[in-house]
Amino acid sequence: MYRIFLVEDDAPLAAAIKARLEAYGNAVITASDFSDVISEFQSAQPDLVLMDIMLPVQDGYYFCREIRKISKVPVVFLSSASENMNIVMAISMGGDDFIAKPVDPMVLCAKVSAVLRRTYEMNAEQHIIVFGDACLSLSDQTVSMKTAAGEEKAQLTKHEFLIFRTLLESRGNIVSRDALMLKLWQDNCFVEENTLSVNVARLRKKLEGIGLSDVILTRQGQGYTVL
Repeated sequence: MYRIFLVEDDAPLAAAIKARLEAYGNAVITASDFSDVISEFQSAQPDLVLMDIMLPVQDGYYFCREIRKISKVPVVFLSSASENMNIVMAISMGGDDFIAKPVDPMVLCAKVSAVLRRTYEMNAEQHIIVFGDACLSLSDQTVSMKTAAGEEKAQLTKHEFLIFRTLLESRGNIVSRDALMLKLWQDNCFVEENTLSVNVARLRKKLEGIGLSDVILTRQGQGYTVL
């Protein structure tokens, strides 16, 4: 499941796009305050942004430029102004694709899927799991985070890596403690349950050390999840 941040001020169109993309298994967060789009973007932590060009307060080009200052997340523009110059502007501002209005639902889903596949599935083939501005390397068991000062990196232990990989691969869903215990210690039936809590605490501390706070959430009585 991918998280998509939709910036569209036409409420009926936004609702239709949201319904269509969610029917394909995505989670769609729609912008509500068009004077504070960047803050909403940061709160949403999306895997992709769908951005209208003509918006109240500032246009989509402006918001794309601002997003590019803090994130490499793919941005796909939506606009009824589909002249070549607008397409060129959209791409030059850091956009990854352009969808003309009126939106064809099949074209919308196909283009969004293609951008997500290029961005994330191809990276997975390169042994990397990408989440926002951070990534987990499957080859050397490190997690790295891009910051304004450069790149921060943390080395994970075998168990920390397995916990984080399992949660990322089930992103948006709750992974039970029993499932994690089985994943980590399938050959040992005598591991204390508190051992998992200790490993999760250590993993959280390492993530916080590179700027990734509140990534792993505890669902009381159920397990853990990554949003």
